[in-house]
Amino acid sequence: MPRRLRARAAYLALALGTVAVGLAVHLGGAGLGPAARDVIGDALWAAMVAWWIGVVAPDAPLRVRAAAALGLSFAVEVSQLFHTSALDALRATRAGHLVLGSGFDARDLAAYTAGVAAAVLLERAILRRRMRSAAVPERAAPPSPPRSAPG
Repeated sequence: MPRRLRARAAYLALALGTVAVGLAVHLGGAGLGPAARDVIGDALWAAMVAWWIGVVAPDAPLRVRAAAALGLSFAVEVSQLFHTSALDALRATRAGHLVLGSGFDARDLAAYTAGVAAAVLLERAILRRRMRSAAVPERAAPPSPPRSAPG
């Protein structure tokens, strides 16, 4: 499988896994409390945005993808300051609420920053692990015992 396709598949898996964890927190994380669920959900949302950007642009440098994810997350949050009947109707749906949110909260900007930072740290850890495993040479077969000289 070509490297770019492998990268896209990995980012897609990370995005879908993050969506699953985010939905679990959103729908079933009652033990966390509403404030914790909100912050964790927002951080996971921003991490998911980072992974989707990786699907779209797998060759872009990590810092560029992180900046794009943070910029998009901030833009969606700031968009919550604007209300039109069409936007509010979209935000009233479950999907619209999950994607666009509903009301501006400056605290969400910190959660988005934490989510993108976590995605960056996870990606760096994965890359370091992959580089270490690639740098470890295969174990050579033990040397054969010396042959005795013919007598």
